[in-house]
Amino acid sequence: MLTPIAPMPDPVTTRPIVLTNAQLPGLSGFHTTVLQQGVIVQQWPGPVIPNPDLGDALVIDLQGDWLSLGGVDLQINGALGLAFPDLTVQDSERLTEIGRLLWSQGVDGFLPTIVTTRVDKIHGALAAIAAWMVKAPVPETAQILGVHLEGPFLNPDRRGAHPAAYLQPLTLETVKTVLGDYAAIVKVITLAPELDPTGTVIPYLRSQGITVSLGHSQATAAQARTAFTQGASMVTHAFNAMPGLHHREPGLLGAALTTPGVACGVIADGQHVCSTMLDLLLRMTAASYPERDTLFLVSDALAPLGLPDGTYPWDQRQIRVEQGTARLPCHTLAGTTLPLLAGVENLVAGGLCDPARAIALATQSPRSAIGLATWRLGQPASLLRWHQDPHGQLHWQRLAPMASSSPANPSAAHN
Repeated sequence: MLTPIAPMPDPVTTRPIVLTNAQLPGLSGFHTTVLQQGVIVQQWPGPVIPNPDLGDALVIDLQGDWLSLGGVDLQINGALGLAFPDLTVQDSERLTEIGRLLWSQGVDGFLPTIVTTRVDKIHGALAAIAAWMVKAPVPETAQILGVHLEGPFLNPDRRGAHPAAYLQPLTLETVKTVLGDYAAIVKVITLAPELDPTGTVIPYLRSQGITVSLGHSQATAAQARTAFTQGASMVTHAFNAMPGLHHREPGLLGAALTTPGVACGVIADGQHVCSTMLDLLLRMTAASYPERDTLFLVSDALAPLGLPDGTYPWDQRQIRVEQGTARLPCHTLAGTTLPLLAGVENLVAGGLCDPARAIALATQSPRSAIGLATWRLGQPASLLRWHQDPHGQLHWQRLAPMASSSPANPSAAHN
């Protein structure tokens, strides 16, 4: 977690909170935002305007700092030693502990990501998550917005750290088997589109309200464009587990970057993608910011998130975590243990991105990618304040915990 910068207001106050002289990602100038019991009720450009309706409001001058929603992580594989594919219905309290950890790391909502494993284990994890989701929201806890199935419909040649033994053919029959009775809680599924020559799977998944993301794939640009035409709208961890950009075969990523509306996730931990390619990716998607940025950050964090560096079990194998990077014994990059907002800090510290867009990449863009509201009046919101110190480093803190419902707005329609 980045260093807190100032005392927070009383989280249980019923007084209106007026946050003034704040910069908002995607908007120019300074703005004033009014919260009432954790809900955005008013907003206008400029300083505080005398208003008798505000009564004894608590006015906080943000002195030019940025204000944002909390982060949303669309790809996170576990935390506190628990890998989400290992979940059982007895793990409810552990899920809550993970939600509290993520909240402390600035995350409002997340998609527990279930990687390739046995179908019975997938169903067990889905059952555990479904049972947790129907419970009343716990204060100061990141909420589960649905599930991301990363596999098992992946190209064996691009499986990365996914075990080959559990990969499945991409057919309607196998998709329905894997989803079982849990299609309603699956928000995103990552698949390799070239594995389905019939062209029937993506339209079926979209009919179930599931966002289709292309990844772990050898797809050509033509195959990817066909998948986008069929309804796929995302790319899983751009550059990783897919062919690189080539001047005669741009591949999956080249097709995504030239198809309007396709959102690309990226891991900005400094290991998965080098700074030059991150710079290129940011430049290629800049035209879509701020209206609907087609780039968003993910953590891709593994089960040791929140634990110190060391060696940890990972399915039937082990991973070694050093300085937040996790690798298999064969040195295959397995993931990271850095939190989502560390990616924001990395982009700014590396001079790759201005603070406003970097903040939006972890807060607004992920919401847009799965059809959630990004910033509107009437929205429950637990806001983050961001400050850039004289050395160019970003620091954040929470300002207003939610009062009544999930700040990530999980009831919004699918994308």
